[in-house]
Amino acid sequence: MTDPADKIAPLERRIDLMDMVAYAGATWDWHRMHYDPAFLAERRLPAAVVDGQVFGALVAEQLQAWAGPQWRLQALDFRFANLVYAGDTVRCTLTVTARDDARIAVAGGVDVVDDGRAAVSNVTAELVRR
Repeated sequence: MTDPADKIAPLERRIDLMDMVAYAGATWDWHRMHYDPAFLAERRLPAAVVDGQVFGALVAEQLQAWAGPQWRLQALDFRFANLVYAGDTVRCTLTVTARDDARIAVAGGVDVVDDGRAAVSNVTAELVRR
C-alpha cells in the first residue's frame, strides 16, 4: 500500500519569454538562443530555447513545496531529452522510490504538456532531513 505522504502533486508551468529573460538575468546566462530572434531565425528554431537548468529549478520547487522546510534537496540529476521553447507548458511528475526517517528518494521526468514529448528524463533526486 502506498503512503498518502508519498503522493507528489505534479507541477505544471508555462514558460514564457519574460520568465526566460528573468532567469537569464538571475543566472547570468545570456546565450542568444534564449532570447535573440535573429539568432533563432538563422538556426531555424521556432522560438527561444528554454535554458535547461530551468527544469532543475522547477523540480527543486516542486520537491520543496511537497516536502516542506524540514527537508532539503541533497542531490538532483536529470538528462536533457528535447528542446523546449518559449510558450511551452511543462509538467514535472515525480514518484517516491525510497523513504526512511532521514532520506527520501524520488524519480520522474518533465514533459511538454502540449505534445507529450519529454523535456528531461531520468530525473532522480534525494532529500535529507534538516
